[in-house]
Amino acid sequence: MRVEIQSPQVQNTNKRALDLLQKVIQDFFNNRSWTDLKIDPRERIDGAIFITISEWDGSKNYKAAAQLFSYRPVYGTNYSTTVLAYNDRSFNFSYVEGEQLNFNENANLNNLSSLLAFYANVIVGMDMDTFRLFGGNKYLNAARSILNTAQGNAEEGWRSMESLVNRYWLINNLLDRRYQPYREFAYQYHINGLDRMSQDELKARNTMAELLDKLGEVDRNNTGNVLTSVLFAAKADEFVGVYSKLPGNQGAQVFNTLVALDPSNTAKYELLRK
Repeated sequence: MRVEIQSPQVQNTNKRALDLLQKVIQDFFNNRSWTDLKIDPRERIDGAIFITISEWDGSKNYKAAAQLFSYRPVYGTNYSTTVLAYNDRSFNFSYVEGEQLNFNENANLNNLSSLLAFYANVIVGMDMDTFRLFGGNKYLNAARSILNTAQGNAEEGWRSMESLVNRYWLINNLLDRRYQPYREFAYQYHINGLDRMSQDELKARNTMAELLDKLGEVDRNNTGNVLTSVLFAAKADEFVGVYSKLPGNQGAQVFNTLVALDPSNTAKYELLRK
């Protein structure tokens, strides 16, 4: 996991303190095992977190937002596909320089370790989902456990009533049966779509086009629906690349489907009709 911290709005930022904080967060992510599986170093999940600090009291209290990304290699290629692209607008925390970041799933030690452990489990869970149907359940349930333990935190982002787009809704969508088609899509799209491109490109593209119909099974107007925006934030540009090479009028058909599912990216999808 790559970590980058910036603070363009904060005057008189102590760069040394932020550099140390960046290293602490990077070590927290990378120097512990988030699964009980034996993972080859080459199989480690590639990801990045960009933290933008908007307020700092000069001591320990930070107000920030974070953009999180995770990537998965595609079989038989040098291409990596985005699995998660998520913007947490309430990534607020307290940290004292030199403090050791500890974590216990069943104890709320501090908000920063809870934030990082929550997203580590979400990233692992969503990655596992792309290799085995619902393969990420164990890790997504661990993330929900962290969320439940953090309900008493003063910082925002853990509770349903605070926002319709936050950590509460992200993990509850991922584990909600109403949104299972998204996780089924993630598995089939990667295993029988992208991973088959090097073997039979046309068949793989057709498979990925057919899979879009499954997303139509989801009522995207559900309260607190986060997964629709999460999916298309990660995949909209890739969808254009994948579906623009379909033969005949299939691209135009996919255009209609994608615009119905994701009207906010209509301008991007226009390329499918050309």
